[in-house]
Amino acid sequence: MHQKLKSFTVDEAKKKLEHYCAYQERCHKEVRQKLRDLNMIPEATDIIIVHLLEHNYLNEERFAKIFVRGKFNIKKWGRFRLTQELKRKDISKININAALKEISDDEYIDVFNDLAEKRVNMILETNKLKKRRS
Repeated sequence: MHQKLKSFTVDEAKKKLEHYCAYQERCHKEVRQKLRDLNMIPEATDIIIVHLLEHNYLNEERFAKIFVRGKFNIKKWGRFRLTQELKRKDISKININAALKEISDDEYIDVFNDLAEKRVNMILETNKLKKRRS
């Protein structure tokens, strides 16, 4: 009934995490969680993370910028939501601010106006005064 947990050498785990980070941009928190899932000891975790940083597999600023661009363009998240999600991923304030600069004010206003227009069109009220209040 007991499952035998597979153990990995540091080199095996490095290869696995290189692939994990190359497949998609990752933040430090996701990488640490993945290493925990692989049952790596803290000393090995630190060695692997340093290796990933040195070989540019892991870059928190790059992650934050890609995250912001993707969520803004695809899901139309605003600056507040983006900031909250990045904080949840333990991204530093400096990297959050750098990432938010990826969104120009013009782009932001255009998306806001598009979303507001969609919302107005969804309101079924025929009375214009009541519709404007909604």
